Amino acid sequence: MLNHHLHSPKGGAGRGLLFCALIALAAIVACQGDKPEPTSTFVTVRDGKFYRDSAEYKIVGTNFWYGAVLASEGQGGNRERLSRELDLMQEVGITNVRVLASGEGPDTVSSHVLPVLQPQPGVYNDTLLQGLDYLIAELEKRQMTAVLFLNNAWEWSGGYGAYLEWAGCGPVPDWSDWTVAQNYHCQFVRNDKAKEMAANHVRTIVSRVNTVTGKPYSQSPAIMAWELANEPRAFARDSLTKACFAQWVEEQAKLIKSLDPNHLVTTGSEGIEGCEQDPDLFRQVHAFPEIDYVCIHIWPYNWHWLGPASGPLEVGLARNGATSTVDSLINACQRTSAYIDACHQAVEGLGKPIVLEEFGYPRDGYRIEPGSPTTGRDGYYAYVLSQLGGDKIQGCLFWAWGGYAQPQHRRWQRWDDYVGDPSQEEQGLNAVFASDSTTLLVIRQSAERIKTAK
Repeated sequence: MLNHHLHSPKGGAGRGLLFCALIALAAIVACQGDKPEPTSTFVTVRDGKFYRDSAEYKIVGTNFWYGAVLASEGQGGNRERLSRELDLMQEVGITNVRVLASGEGPDTVSSHVLPVLQPQPGVYNDTLLQGLDYLIAELEKRQMTAVLFLNNAWEWSGGYGAYLEWAGCGPVPDWSDWTVAQNYHCQFVRNDKAKEMAANHVRTIVSRVNTVTGKPYSQSPAIMAWELANEPRAFARDSLTKACFAQWVEEQAKLIKSLDPNHLVTTGSEGIEGCEQDPDLFRQVHAFPEIDYVCIHIWPYNWHWLGPASGPLEVGLARNGATSTVDSLINACQRTSAYIDACHQAVEGLGKPIVLEEFGYPRDGYRIEPGSPTTGRDGYYAYVLSQLGGDKIQGCLFWAWGGYAQPQHRRWQRWDDYVGDPSQEEQGLNAVFASDSTTLLVIRQSAERIKTAK
């Protein structure tokens, strides 16, 4: 807009100069109008690949579920450690983190992570919400991205079980009896009250305005994707429950897109394994147009690829043998390749990227201490990250980031350091610590190779 208080020099020469100036100004404005809009920094999907700033975006990432807790100023928070962790991640080439954006139920359940974000339906821990704001702001500064998961099929953060208990389905059973626990949790996708409470949480988080940046979450370039849940399952193989599961996936994805059309949406699925061994169900839940990319998870120890035993590490050590993490490496890699192929084949033709967003591998001898040998793990990580060089996998996120944590107990106790392993598991079971120099080198070399190949 021209300044109406601008005074021109007297005389014809002055009027001529003013005329020329106005012509020049008009030309500048016209040229500015012709300039293309700045490239969006949101991550997008095209032809089965991710893009950011018009460049292909292959993801080397980690699971950092406790990021919002660490970023808070309440119990469990440690912003100085958060800064060091993010700096180290960047140093080794990690560009993406997967973070818990939920947490339900009372703070009295020993297997639950603390602090709890939503101790009662619709009641929130504002300090923890502000921690999530701070984390997103820090990721924006570093041009990193996050996948935020909004629910959990497993009990360690409440999730399905907490919503069912709030809906009047009785106390949540523990997982000591697999059949009893599955029969309880399979109710979630059939229970309208539980699902509506979960949908209300989605509305609260996805429509939030960041108190640090002042921007709605929907405008943040640090958010790569919203994820329906950590490892959502039907927990039953009957056709009715599987149909209800698929319907819930579609409804939640549509809800998120209605609140935030700028960001990607995905499921959080383990793949065929998390769809009751049903490739058709796996394809169905990723075929909805509101689901932008495909998720799979791979767990060689849990899935008995290292020997007959899984579960507590002393059982694995006793039954699989101290050298099994190294001796079984080739078998684990072969079965990983076969699982990726099976999942890829199931969703072929959808034109959506596949992200291996969880994978873990035990340390040598089933140890958990920071800095203990990781020969088998390093070999497995190198193999998995090499998959980013092909067309089937567009992102890999290992579980989990331990960083500078110093585990105080074998199982997590209140206000111990967060190490990435949930509280019901051995602390250090799958964590990658800052002292794990050989593992960090594998990650760094893989990230550099991907960067050079672009």
